[in-house]
Amino acid sequence: MQIKNPILTGFHPDPSIIRVHNTYYIANSTFEWFPGVRLHQSTDLVHWTQVPSPLASTRLVNMIGDPASGGVWAPDLSYADGKFWLVYSDVKSVQGPFKDLQNYLTTAESIEGPWSDPVPLNSLGFDASLFHDQDGRKYLVQQTWDHREYHNPFNGITLTEYDPQSQRLLPETARTISQGDDVRLVEGPHLYRHNGYYYLFAAEGGTAFAHQEIVARSKTLDALSFVNQPDGPFITNMDSPDSYLQKQGHGELVDTPDGEWYYASLVSRPWHHANESTHDPRGWSSLGRETSLQKVTWDDAGWPRIVGGHNGTTLVDAPKGSLVTPVVTQQAQHDDFQAPALDPNWNTLRQPFSAKLGTVGNGKLTLVGRQSLSSTFDVSMVARRWQAFEFDATTQLSFNPTSYQQMAGLVNFYNDRHYSWVFITRDEQRGPVIEVAQNDDNHYTSFLKDQAIQIPAGTHKVWFKTAVRTQTYQYQYSFNGTDWHTIPVTLDAAILSDDYVMQNYGGFFTGAFVGLAAVDYAGYQTPANFFKFDYTEL
Repeated sequence: MQIKNPILTGFHPDPSIIRVHNTYYIANSTFEWFPGVRLHQSTDLVHWTQVPSPLASTRLVNMIGDPASGGVWAPDLSYADGKFWLVYSDVKSVQGPFKDLQNYLTTAESIEGPWSDPVPLNSLGFDASLFHDQDGRKYLVQQTWDHREYHNPFNGITLTEYDPQSQRLLPETARTISQGDDVRLVEGPHLYRHNGYYYLFAAEGGTAFAHQEIVARSKTLDALSFVNQPDGPFITNMDSPDSYLQKQGHGELVDTPDGEWYYASLVSRPWHHANESTHDPRGWSSLGRETSLQKVTWDDAGWPRIVGGHNGTTLVDAPKGSLVTPVVTQQAQHDDFQAPALDPNWNTLRQPFSAKLGTVGNGKLTLVGRQSLSSTFDVSMVARRWQAFEFDATTQLSFNPTSYQQMAGLVNFYNDRHYSWVFITRDEQRGPVIEVAQNDDNHYTSFLKDQAIQIPAGTHKVWFKTAVRTQTYQYQYSFNGTDWHTIPVTLDAAILSDDYVMQNYGGFFTGAFVGLAAVDYAGYQTPANFFKFDYTEL
């Protein structure tokens, strides 16, 4: 078998990978999307199946009001003492001189939970991971934030011992073990013991096209004792602008039962407009940061190396003797909303799906109109990741607005500043109409205006479709589910990419979603009923 990268398509950044016996697990960041932390498992490193997310209630994380690309950052999954340990951050600010956050620890005997009440750890930096040393001692390893304008804000990697008996860090043990190198922006640290050394893996260069992973090692855990790999970086695409894979860096190392080694990394697959250079801009990553897996060997000097070179490869040899994971590989979703709970592909913003947002079951999803899609509080939307460059998504809905302040429809969404949708609303003179609108860095445009499509009297349901075709996408509508009409508005998919958002906003860490939403910013909580949803990759 061969591993084909990326192994987790669409928004799956910051992978933390471990092996427990013959099963591998990956945890990914989810930022403001609920439930927090995305989990997958595999027995062959090729095929992956989703596992219930651990942060599935506000008991474990409360993200109401968190900014776009705040929330759950860089979870660290580990296994020791017969249980799973999960460290994660809840980040409350993403722009400006400060990073207000709280790091937590939760544990479970099974990967499917139940997960314990979270233990607050500290707030001195993000990307925290837990290292279980061979002598039984445990350490929190993390990026360290420095708000002082005359310092670099990424102030090295801090190591602090954790006492599992008292469930607290021992701040008197804290020390800086590495400052990275001149690339700076050192973050995402993970520690390992191998062949008599402590190895520190850490990301540098930011999480865009200059991203990379470096390795350092030391015989001790003393302050500033780590020496950097002499001819790094360990992995990067900074020097391979024509590579299919880009942005590889932040990730984690794992071994197999037979002693082979692999490295899971975030990765992006940017595309270009026809009139653009392939080097500058390097491209638009509308699928966000995904997860890749590269094979690793150890050289004669004891340093880890990516097989095939530090740019990585799209196809990678799978481990010898792996147990094949049975899984349906095609990413598709059909939902007729019969089940009394949301399909695990669905996500909500900052809070779990509850009666406050709507209900589901018996063939219908009802969304209660709440705040606008630009809110960071109560948004009635369920959405799933874009996982392919080209796909169709279709829904059927019934909605009876009494005001232009009431809207419901099909959404393509990056964050509260960047989204578009086709929706039913009400015009004062013409009654119920169909409109298409886009929010581009908080510049909101209604495309149809007085040419909004009037819904014929007696029409009880409307069908909407979005057709995403890599660089562009459009919306369609139907009044019978058979005869489709393309709305003459072509939208640029780059606006829903990390690379576009980062030009004007400090939080650009997620990816595009497609979903269903209802808005009633008049405050009357007008419901919208959705009867089916289909996501089909082409």
